Amino acid sequence: MTSFKSLTVCLDMCGCPNRCAHCWLGAVPNGSLTTDDLRFVAEQFRPFTSSLEVADWYREPDFHDDYKERWELCAALSDRQTPHFELISYWRAVRDSTYLDWIKSQGVRTAQLTFFGGEALTDRYVGRRGAYRELVETAGLLLEKEIAPRIQVFVNKETLPELPLVEKMIEDLRLAERCAAFGAPFTAFVHAGSCDGENEKRYDIRVTPEDLEKIPPFLAQSTLRHFGEKTLPDVFGETESALCARLSGDDSTRSFVEDTPVLYVDRNLDVYPNITAPAPFWRLGNLRTDGAEAILQTYLDSASPAQHAALTVPVREFVRAYGNPDSERLFGQSDYLEFLLNRWCRERS
Repeated sequence: MTSFKSLTVCLDMCGCPNRCAHCWLGAVPNGSLTTDDLRFVAEQFRPFTSSLEVADWYREPDFHDDYKERWELCAALSDRQTPHFELISYWRAVRDSTYLDWIKSQGVRTAQLTFFGGEALTDRYVGRRGAYRELVETAGLLLEKEIAPRIQVFVNKETLPELPLVEKMIEDLRLAERCAAFGAPFTAFVHAGSCDGENEKRYDIRVTPEDLEKIPPFLAQSTLRHFGEKTLPDVFGETESALCARLSGDDSTRSFVEDTPVLYVDRNLDVYPNITAPAPFWRLGNLRTDGAEAILQTYLDSASPAQHAALTVPVREFVRAYGNPDSERLFGQSDYLEFLLNRWCRERS
């Protein structure tokens, strides 16, 4: 068995309070894995790398009431630990008065908040009434702690008309000025997201080139700064028709195997590579019934149905089977190929 340069294993121990319509990880029931499960998973994977990292979440950070203790346990079980991401739980921020102080103590100086438009639309996309108000309240609480809110907006043909409401919220809360008051840059950006998980269901309303002209100027310019691009097409990608024309003769295949893999462990201890939404055709095995060695061998051998298809079927076949040469929907190339691969595997499952 190969010893991996590094191995990151993320457990969906508690799940997520939201059911967001854009979530690339999909909407699945919450689980309740224990700290004994966390230790078991770490013990299973430890023999296969000298640089193991264990995390207790991959959907919502800090969702469990014992988030501080679990953070310390993850650190103890890991050879290395990534500093806390800018992804935070606004669900917890408005319910736990100690949370943002703890976040700041972890070195977080920017925290990302996701909107979809105004209040009603954001609540609907998050899947929970009151989410918009919690987001706005969290933005204020972050500023009080001198943590800069970073505003992310997912754009499709349904959310596009409400982008001015997001700009108005930014103006009303004076986010740029209040960040500048403690020397922090303010960032807001828009993008379409990948076309997998829940967002795959919104394929029909993905943005097309004429939609980019409707993005309000402030959000457009802030988006370009955030991604370091010169034009919005550089951010949103090519039309599906252009991708189909270019890739319809592509004989290449793809391997997803690397020596620094990130793996997801769901509430049933099934294991998936961190590539796209967990699905049966990406499943590598179950830790209780198969064990880590067999799971990692499946990964190395590209033996899951999705990995096998990507490795053995030329790109042109996916494009010819499921590409739409008449579509002007915008995609990045890698996201588009994963969208086609998922369709291929799902219809052959």
